This record gives sequence, C-alpha cells and structure tokens, in this order.
Amino acid sequence: MRIAMVSEHASPLAALGGADAGGQNVHVAALAAGLTRRGHEVVVYTRRDARGLQQRVDTPDGYTVVHVPAGPAKHVPKDELLPHMTDFSRFLMKDWQDVRPDVVHSHFWMSGLASVLAVRRDHIPVVHTYHALGTVKRRYQGAQDTSPHERITMERLVGHEVDAIAATCDDEVDELIVMGLRRRKITVVPCGVDTKLFSPAGPVAGRSAPHRIVSVGRLVRRKGFDDLIAALPLVPDTELVIAGGPPDLKSDPEAQRLLAFAESHGVSDRVHLVGQVPRTDMPALLRSADVVACVPWYEPFGIVPLEAMACGVPVVASAVGGLTDTVVNGVTGLLTPPREPRSLARALRKVIGDPSRGMAYGIAGQDRVDARYTWDEVAARTELIYRRVRIGGGLAVAQ
Repeated sequence: MRIAMVSEHASPLAALGGADAGGQNVHVAALAAGLTRRGHEVVVYTRRDARGLQQRVDTPDGYTVVHVPAGPAKHVPKDELLPHMTDFSRFLMKDWQDVRPDVVHSHFWMSGLASVLAVRRDHIPVVHTYHALGTVKRRYQGAQDTSPHERITMERLVGHEVDAIAATCDDEVDELIVMGLRRRKITVVPCGVDTKLFSPAGPVAGRSAPHRIVSVGRLVRRKGFDDLIAALPLVPDTELVIAGGPPDLKSDPEAQRLLAFAESHGVSDRVHLVGQVPRTDMPALLRSADVVACVPWYEPFGIVPLEAMACGVPVVASAVGGLTDTVVNGVTGLLTPPREPRSLARALRKVIGDPSRGMAYGIAGQDRVDARYTWDEVAARTELIYRRVRIGGGLAVAQ
C-alpha cells in the first residue's frame, strides 16, 4: 500500500525534548518504520519549521518525510498552528493529485482537519489517531488550556468525517463515545516500544543513593513531578531523577520552581533534574532505577512506562487514561490515585522495599511488552485497519 501519514507539528525527525516534541514524534517515526518493514511505501507529511530543510528527506528506516510549506519556516507552538492548516491542506491536495495514496493516516486533530479537507474531492480513505483530546485537556487544565477555542468542535468534526479512528486506549474510546462518535468506527491500537533499544540487557547509569526513582517527561505541571517530590520525604534513602525539559534548565521557570519545591520539602539533596536525555542514553537511565514513576494528572497514553517495562523495570503510575491499560496493577507494577502524594509514597515503598516484588513486576512487564506492544505488532494491527477502510467495509471492533 501507498500510505500517507500526516503529522503537522510532530516531525519524526525532531529531537525529543524540544518544544512540543515527545511521544507523538516517536509514535509517528516508529509506526512509519514498522509499516515500511511490512513492505508498504510510507510518506510522512509534517510542517516545515526551520529554514534550509529539504522538502523531501529519505530516512534510514525507508520512509520519506515531506516538509510542508505552511506558515513561517520556524518553530510555532502547536496551539498557534490552526491558521496555517488551509495552506497545509492545499499542499496535500496538490501532492496527492500527482501520486495518490491508498490510505491517509492523520495524527492529532489539526492533521485530521487538513487531511479530511484534502481528500474530499478524491475520496481517499482516512484513518485518524487523536493522541490527545481537547475535552480531556480542558477538563484538567481549565483556564490554563492554550488550545484554540475551535479545537473540541473540530475534533468532533474530524471524528465524523474520517473512515476509522485508531484510539490508543480504552479510556479514549469512552471519551470518543461521549463526544458522539460511533463505536463501530473505533479500534484500539496502542502505542508501541522499540524493544531493540529498550531491553533489560545493556549499560546501567550510575547512581548516588541506595535506591533510585526515575521519572521522565516534559516539565509541565500535569506530569505530576510535584507529587513525586512531595512523596519523597516518606521514601528514605532514595533519590529522584527527573529527565526532560530544555537543555538549559537554569533559564527554565518550571525547572527552577521544582527545585524550589524540593527545597521547601527538605529533599533538595535527593532531587536531580538532568534535563534532556538523548534517546540512546535513556535505556541506561531507566535500568538504573528501582522503580520508574509516571504519575501525571492525566495521560492520553504514556510511552515511558512501556519503555521501563521493556527494560524489566517495575512501574508506579497514576490510574489515569492509557496508563490503566498499560500497567497491570499488582502484576507489572502499581497504580495509584493521581495527585495523592501519601498514596504514591506507599506504592513506591512497596516496590523499593521488596526487591523480589520489584523483580517479579519487571519480568511480567517485559513479557507484556513482548506480547502486545512491539512496534511490529502495532504496525500489523494498524495495517488491518487500513485494509478494512480500503475495501469500504465496516470496521469490526478490535481490542
């Protein structure tokens, strides 16, 4: 099949840890590579966000990235990209007139909007992955939500227009049904993990305390780093390493706020913000942990727990969103209520204080990743959706 992927702000070529770069970049890159390995021709369309970029870039994994000239050739926060989606859609329409794809897979709501506009004349089937929903973001961020006010309406429109929706978890399915979208359109296809990079075998980063908690993510409040710091006084002899954020933490307001918060809780000597960690170094950091903590207020899916499980490391996670699918409570780790530091501390002590429990969770986690979350498995399940929409048949619900 000739597959066009549309990912307006999340380029598969982007460096992780940059502004607006993260899980979606990994997802698009790995899925494109997985589908290419299955013999498909994959082209990823992403916005040109810097001068001097080649319009078409052939990647080592066999797929092509096209930089779409829509808006200024510089970084623009994703919440400010909506005005440029008309130009993005026009580019897609023109490009697809020359080489028509068999199926389009859009990622994030603005990519969905650009895609459904681009295919209206030629009736190319579209599969959509939301990655995050405006209704959920507004629920948890309220007035701090910087999304365009049209987002929720547009997300609903995209859901009605596309041929199929690839939801990343069961919680997202429930949210989509509440939005009024048809259940028969929705298939659950989770995110995946690179099990060649993330595995139990390999280098282990050094540490400076008897025990270590590692947490990874952008330095934003919803990631729950405050709760981990507040829990740390109840978890003795343990250091907390937080990876993520910009290269220069000294000039980052959120990093400085977290360090001040650690000082106020008397644990500044045990909290280490290490900033952006190269992806190739991340497995060694995860392997160095007694437990990897992922405790956001909400999380559409969350790739970090999968990467930890692939490394054979137990996980403590908030019982929210996609984390309730990924982490099996009492089997691969422990789930705790979000924003409850005391409950979080109890869960962390259970794992850190019982090495046999931690080892059992780690083994079970690796087994679960190998069975359900390799990118080859995710690519195969995604391909099945493509084949169904191409023949025009109704989607059977797949879990």
